[in-house]
Amino acid sequence: MRFEGAIFDLDGTLLDSMHFWNDLGAEYLRYKGIIPQDNINEVLRTLSLEQSIRYFKEVYLIKGSEEEIKKEIIGLIENQYRFKVPLKPYVKPFLHKLCNNNVKMCIATATDYNLALAAMERLGIAEYFKFIFTCTEAGLGKDNPEFFLKTLERLKTSISETIVFEDSLHAIKSAKAAGFFVSAVYDKSSEEDKEEIISIADIYLNSFEDWEMKL
Repeated sequence: MRFEGAIFDLDGTLLDSMHFWNDLGAEYLRYKGIIPQDNINEVLRTLSLEQSIRYFKEVYLIKGSEEEIKKEIIGLIENQYRFKVPLKPYVKPFLHKLCNNNVKMCIATATDYNLALAAMERLGIAEYFKFIFTCTEAGLGKDNPEFFLKTLERLKTSISETIVFEDSLHAIKSAKAAGFFVSAVYDKSSEEDKEEIISIADIYLNSFEDWEMKL
């Protein structure tokens, strides 16, 4: 099957960044000189940023306003994207292959636009993509199939000839519900959902080196 368009998730699909997000709470506490409890990541997993900040103030007695703490956390995130987050294996050769086959590509992400662009430019992959479309711009999360349809409107390719690359279960479900052909990409953060992901996605890649579909 030949594809004319490809919609890529960023974190966990192209960028090896999910471990940072999963460890963000503990990283912030270490930044403040505090040893985090062993289960801190599990405690914070279902909390919003604002709820996490209140938890830090109540449990760890961190001084400063909630807005000041938020700025410090955002600073840690910005530092990762601008200077540290790496590509996952075989990303560049794969993108180059798609580009050589005239596949139109875009990024669909929940990450802030400026941070996504900074990481992509630093890592030398920005040139492969027509645009970056964020959940903020769409006004929708990736749990809503409409997000992917809005992305497709901008990419201007047919849904029958457009593939979505995602690592997380909720986004894979949404892309499939929207009617896309979906390639799941392995990420350690989604390990516990692996069996369900494989059952839903059209193909499953342990890495982009596994790609064998003829373009």
